[in-house]
Amino acid sequence: MTSMPVEGENPQTVAPPAGSARRALVGRLSWGLADQAASSISNFAVGIYVARSLGVTAFGVFSLAWVTYGVVLNVSRGLSTDPLVVRFSGVSDASWRRAVARSTGTALGVGTAIGTVCLVVGLALGGRLGPAFACLGVMLPGLLLQDAWRFGFFAAGNGRKAFVNDVVWGVALIPAMVVAAHVGSVAAFVLAWGVSAAVAAAYGCLQSAIRPRMTGARGWLREQRDLGYRYLVENVSLSGASQLRAYGLGAIVGVGAVGAVRGAELLMGPFLAVLMGLSLVTVPEAARVLRQAPHRLGTFCLLLGGGQAAGALLWGGALLLVPDRLGELVLGGVWHSASELIVPITLGVAGAGLGTGAAAGLRALGAARRSLRSQLFASACYVGGGLGGAAVAGTVGSAWGAAAATVSGSAVWWLHLRSALRERPHDPIPEVRTS
Repeated sequence: MTSMPVEGENPQTVAPPAGSARRALVGRLSWGLADQAASSISNFAVGIYVARSLGVTAFGVFSLAWVTYGVVLNVSRGLSTDPLVVRFSGVSDASWRRAVARSTGTALGVGTAIGTVCLVVGLALGGRLGPAFACLGVMLPGLLLQDAWRFGFFAAGNGRKAFVNDVVWGVALIPAMVVAAHVGSVAAFVLAWGVSAAVAAAYGCLQSAIRPRMTGARGWLREQRDLGYRYLVENVSLSGASQLRAYGLGAIVGVGAVGAVRGAELLMGPFLAVLMGLSLVTVPEAARVLRQAPHRLGTFCLLLGGGQAAGALLWGGALLLVPDRLGELVLGGVWHSASELIVPITLGVAGAGLGTGAAAGLRALGAARRSLRSQLFASACYVGGGLGGAAVAGTVGSAWGAAAATVSGSAVWWLHLRSALRERPHDPIPEVRTS
């Protein structure tokens, strides 16, 4: 075990032999892919089950709760786990454990605070949307803690535990969704989704033998403020753009249009789930590449982004060959409106996949200012393109506008990464000590 560096110290990591380093990288990425597969299957199954059980309008209500959760999730990641994977990937076990205790405590605190607000707002709203938001508020602490454990395990290079945790969530989802289907309401499905996540969150405490320290949240936020607050703005602009587009699309076209877009996204589910949780694997690995072989960071990011884009295009092409009978079997009444959006959604996911490679590089470099500028530009384009397209050509126009915006945003990410690599100092990134 290495000694823990003091604040401001630059630990010099000796690179292992190329063969063993490559095998270790492949092993970590394999567990990352396995974890993302488990996450993808769970998210896909939830979406399909709810779509078939509730129909397009109620599924639109569920989708609004889903995208709201996405905003809160990114608040939690920006403040708690994004700094963790940048600064505590591949460090000593003692340093990692102290950091994870306070990072998960911060995630739990964020879930409690924002969950209380969601509960109050949901009770005040009433109608169809109110109960769904109230139930989301109750479930947020467990949802965010489960996500925080995944980040923590990948920062330690132990993707197997993250995979097992996601499998536990998926197994717990099965009986919960069956019960929710008998109740037949959006609120019941939100509760089922959240309760199963809470089971996995509790299991994460057993896996790590670490108790989240909510009392350490203030110190964590203070020590990581140079990255955390910029990542907060960056993440909220990302998920907030999706939420603004969803609410705007519902206002311009109707709630059914939100369900149609969500249905098309479900068809791209395996790649969207990977993109949403990509930093679980790629940012820690990019940070390791930067410490051990910094000259390879650009190539690593290019291979990562190009692979994601190619995979999305292949998957989208396969979806175009799906017969209507099979599509109706999967999505029910949502299929017909969702199938019209396959091409633009595919191009948008491919553009986003290409951009994630550059985003991982900027995160690993700690270039928070550049990544923030890139994300703000991409988010503004996404909202403008999605809502402008909706105003001109309805749901299909919104999908094409969002796709064009995503591809443009990807180009900006790569321009900023190229500039950051040129400006990079030759010393490895520092680890910041936590008490």
